[in-house]
Amino acid sequence: MIDVSFFLALAMFAFVTSVTPGPNNIMLLASGAQFGFRRTLPHMLGIVLGVASLLLSTLLGLGALFTLYPPLYSVLKWLGCAYLLWLAWKIGSAPVGSLDNKTSGRKKSASAPMRWWQALLFQYVNPKAWMMAIGCVSTFAIAGDLYVLSGFWIIVLFAAVGFPAISMWAWAGIKIRQWLTDEKRQRGFNFVMGLATASTLLLIVGH
Repeated sequence: MIDVSFFLALAMFAFVTSVTPGPNNIMLLASGAQFGFRRTLPHMLGIVLGVASLLLSTLLGLGALFTLYPPLYSVLKWLGCAYLLWLAWKIGSAPVGSLDNKTSGRKKSASAPMRWWQALLFQYVNPKAWMMAIGCVSTFAIAGDLYVLSGFWIIVLFAAVGFPAISMWAWAGIKIRQWLTDEKRQRGFNFVMGLATASTLLLIVGH
């Protein structure tokens, strides 16, 4: 049997690693402010599914490749950096206009929220997500007969705890949305969010 302390420690690890700032959460903050919570839901779902697939891949041994072949992680890191810079530019230069999608006769944004499959695939070039998955499996997976069961609960608890954790960032974006009443503020917010997304490179390059 798996001890209760396993679930408590795993849930805490999942919450802390999911709620702390990073590329995913900065983009959710920007998406919540620009598109609202409902239209950001696919983005959040893609993150949860992407992290679950990374955990599964790590449990199946894919994560061990980074230990056996360190250059693979370097390639992943620089691919992630390049993609993040592109996302930062897209966020910072996003068109501005009415944030009320139900309002007719007003200018609407030509941009669109990230789709679930795009958010899922992004996790595979997100070094923070990989390190989270590898760290979680190496810490909480139980060797022997309980390996499959502990791996199952790792994936389930990460999804159950991670989704509400990242939702906080989208809700924070909604609160900011109320302040974005004119195009000047929207442009300023987009610029700050683009800069914040780019700044997460410091977290990636430093590891």
